[in-house]
Amino acid sequence: MHRIVVLAVPPVTTFDLSIPELVFPAVQVNGAPVYDVVVCTPDPGVVAGYAGRAVVIDHGLDEIAAADTVIVTGTGARADTDERVLTALRAAADAGTRIASICTGAFVLARAGLLDGRPATTYWLYSAEMRERFPLVDLRPDVLFVDDGQILTSAGLAAGLDLCVHIVRGDHGAAVANTVARLAVVAPIRPGGQAQFIESPLPEETGTSLAETRAWALRRLDEPLTLRELAAHAHVSTRTLTRRFRKESGSSPLQWLLHQRIDRARELLEVTDLPMTEVARQSGLGTAESLRQHLIRRHGLTPSAYRTSFTRR
Repeated sequence: MHRIVVLAVPPVTTFDLSIPELVFPAVQVNGAPVYDVVVCTPDPGVVAGYAGRAVVIDHGLDEIAAADTVIVTGTGARADTDERVLTALRAAADAGTRIASICTGAFVLARAGLLDGRPATTYWLYSAEMRERFPLVDLRPDVLFVDDGQILTSAGLAAGLDLCVHIVRGDHGAAVANTVARLAVVAPIRPGGQAQFIESPLPEETGTSLAETRAWALRRLDEPLTLRELAAHAHVSTRTLTRRFRKESGSSPLQWLLHQRIDRARELLEVTDLPMTEVARQSGLGTAESLRQHLIRRHGLTPSAYRTSFTRR
């Protein structure tokens, strides 16, 4: 089993701490769990919480040496991190261990020097502080998460869920990740480049959400939907649709539609034996060549290679 060690740096953000324990134990492949999750901290026992609620953690930093993935969750220790933590993270990075952070956990990675010269993100509220204190970090303050290969970082709170689902998707494919997302009641696909909604975290409660239009479109991915048809279903102009769609989902209607079609194609490749022409048709990508181009551009794999890597039949 893939061993995930969640590192709680006091004072720990308890919401962030719960995210990996929510997502990864729910992942099953062929009916069997594939992740073993352990939580550790520098001094096991009662660990202070950032918002005042303490937690009890039984394991120490020695767990990191046996990790396949280390996830550093949010912490109030942005300015001063236990040197034992930094040493353990540097050793893990040198060993090739995958390392991720949620929210302000990125400050810990930055203090360890693991983000120097790398693209990374953190909770937007602390972006200015991150940029001032760690100028060598290629900060991306307006995205949900950044995957830079061995090192991954996410923005705050719910973006940690997106990052964990993204990790599952990379390890085991879209079908498995979508199942986990449904269990966690989160969106299966929120691309890392999607905005953090800094100015408007939630759409206004006007009773005019486009959720019904998105659900309607998801049932018709194999149809050549146009911007005008989406606007007609929502009973708005195309200009209003585009503005509201971007506000609610972080992308344009047609960008969102393309993301959903690619994800549908990935599921069909994983769980069916359909020929490429039929996968392309049912996912709405048109032709086998179009399917091929989109999959290579997005994931660096041809449809055949993707099917070989992630078959779940």
